[in-house]
Amino acid sequence: MKKLVLAAALTAAASAASAGSLADPVIEAPVIVEEATSSSAGVLVPILLLVLVAAALAD
Repeated sequence: MKKLVLAAALTAAASAASAGSLADPVIEAPVIVEEATSSSAGVLVPILLLVLVAAALAD
């Protein structure tokens, strides 16, 4: 009976000791998601520039 308990204890210790891996852990890069800007922002600046130029020429 003592040999059976000793064998069970050694088996449990051996399986717990070899549970880890010696290989390097794989670390994945974080995924960065950028939201797209609206296309009206790209059109707004030239329109404002045209309005300013037209106002300057009107004076």
